[in-house]
Amino acid sequence: MEKDFKSGFVTIVGRPNVGKSTLMNKLIGQKISIISDKPQTTRNTIKTVLTNENYQVVFIDTPGIHKPESPLGEYMIKSAKGTLEDVDLILFMTTPDENMGNGDKFIIEQFKNIKTPVILIVNKIDEASVTKERLIKTLANYNEQYEFEDVIPISALTGENIDKLTDVLYEKLPIGPKYFPDDVLTDQSERFIVAEIIREKALYFLEQEVPHGIAVEITQMKEDSEESAVYIDATIYCEKDSHKGIIIGKNGQMLKKIKTLARKDIRRLLGVNVHLELWVKVKKNWRDDKAALRNFGYK
Repeated sequence: MEKDFKSGFVTIVGRPNVGKSTLMNKLIGQKISIISDKPQTTRNTIKTVLTNENYQVVFIDTPGIHKPESPLGEYMIKSAKGTLEDVDLILFMTTPDENMGNGDKFIIEQFKNIKTPVILIVNKIDEASVTKERLIKTLANYNEQYEFEDVIPISALTGENIDKLTDVLYEKLPIGPKYFPDDVLTDQSERFIVAEIIREKALYFLEQEVPHGIAVEITQMKEDSEESAVYIDATIYCEKDSHKGIIIGKNGQMLKKIKTLARKDIRRLLGVNVHLELWVKVKKNWRDDKAALRNFGYK
């Protein structure tokens, strides 16, 4: 290992739906965190690892910081805020908005109580509505609120300026060891990622009022080496009987769509044929039930 090999822990924070998981997946080059246009998609703190010959970055993708409205929301906020002092760098993600909202102001206030360096990442610069003038005003407004270590406009979707971001990360990281072997991409198990993929597809297809009440449990994941296949049984939990009907859909068509799309991504992840069976069950008010939260991995 070279003397100047660098390593460190970097957390990505921001309001829900600013593109944190998209950035994570772009950096790693593989889907680890699920992506959805529904806010508060990420529920767990997920570590992913980027390793090359010069450095290793352990990224921590946190739930979006927001005002909690349930025990699940409280868990998500505690998870996000708890990482701020325990890392080498913070990437604060936002989008090009000339008028800073209360959500971002709240997050910046958290930075004023810590010593961790913060890099401002302004995402979604590829969108048609983002003019040069709008971007300049955004950067000026944020720089007035806090002294950032660096400011980098990017598009996590297209990859614009991602190379600049990784260069800055290398520059700012301390000299250190490899914390994970070269081939490790995440600290999460395959079962967890498979469950998250299924939840992502449900979020993609379902109406706005359903997604936050969804959890996915993998009840069986069995490999058949002779067939080069994996057999997976999973249950989608929802909070209302009416939601169960929406998830299943007329003649089971909605559930079939979720299953078809999920199976493609799971096959890509595992590299073998996938046999996926999905069931839907109602567990009323599970987001307010601490035992249920533990059951679904939100500890």
